[in-house]
Amino acid sequence: MCGRARCTLRADDISRACYRNHGPVRSVNMDRYQPRYNVSPGANLPVVRRGDGADGEDGVVLHCMKWGLIPSFTKKTEKPDHYRMFNARSESICEKASFRRLVPKSRCVVAVEGFYEWKKDGSKKQPYYVHFKDGRPLLFAALYDSWENSEGTNVYTECETAGEKLYTFTIITTSSSSALGWLHDRMPVVLGDKESVDTWLDGSSASNFDKLLKPYEGPDLVWYPVTPAMGKVSFDGPECSNEIKLKTDGTNSITKFFSTKGTKKEEINPKDTSLHDSSVKTEFPESLNEEPETKEEKVQPSSTVKCEDSKSSVSILSQEDASKEQTKRDYEEFLADSKPLPNESDKKSSASPAKKKVNLKTSHDKQPTLFSYFRKS
Repeated sequence: MCGRARCTLRADDISRACYRNHGPVRSVNMDRYQPRYNVSPGANLPVVRRGDGADGEDGVVLHCMKWGLIPSFTKKTEKPDHYRMFNARSESICEKASFRRLVPKSRCVVAVEGFYEWKKDGSKKQPYYVHFKDGRPLLFAALYDSWENSEGTNVYTECETAGEKLYTFTIITTSSSSALGWLHDRMPVVLGDKESVDTWLDGSSASNFDKLLKPYEGPDLVWYPVTPAMGKVSFDGPECSNEIKLKTDGTNSITKFFSTKGTKKEEINPKDTSLHDSSVKTEFPESLNEEPETKEEKVQPSSTVKCEDSKSSVSILSQEDASKEQTKRDYEEFLADSKPLPNESDKKSSASPAKKKVNLKTSHDKQPTLFSYFRKS
């Protein structure tokens, strides 16, 4: 589908874009052409066609026509509708009466700078501008027809006098390319080189045009989002095709915030066995490796086991040390009692140590020992 386009090209730019650089190009009704950034069906656009030989019209003609086909058999009393046939499906142009009679000798090429297409997202529609990366014009395959105002009515403003002809055209579409399939299922038939343009304009090659009616798969066809304001036909200007940055949905950011918070809670969840299993298995016996139901139940076994181990080890060490100390004291006292009494000269030197030992003993141990008992006896 192609329902909006940008065409601000000059007349000589259009002829060069269609590879018509040699020889004079005749123009028809080009005074009606008004360059616009937002062209819609019903507007005047210049097209390139072959001369039909009437009135000495030969070669190539640059002709300004209305976009939106009005077949020549349209009744004079019928209200015109340029939106009714502004596109023609390539698959049916040889079948429908409105188009099949035009295929042999009424082909033309439409030159624009780019076209607009909308991406549907629910109830919202976001327009995109599709164009060539290097800025050269896009050339569309099209068909044209003429309607004659034989009664001199004022149905069309371009045909105010009897016998005047109104020329209109329709752009041919095909299935979308692999690159543009995400945007829409249809796209205009793009003629990408001089050979394609010559083949399409040559009315004698009626059997060779089928190969042209296919999606354009070139990598030089690019796109970007533009303002939704250009959806109004009255909105015109460079802003229509200026690239914009799409706004992110606020709902997504809120969802992301809560999902992040939820992730943090899971990271510190005491029931997460992946954070504790390895430490439990190394510190505790196998019987204590089962996952507790609550955090408190998990902490309690650890503190109990550690406290009981520490108390038992301390009590055992204190009893052994006391026993050894007591045996040592008894042995030292036994040695002291079994020695002969010192001389008077030795009393002074030995009195203090002896008394000190006795004092130490009596100050710490008031119970009589086995050796002191035998000494008295």
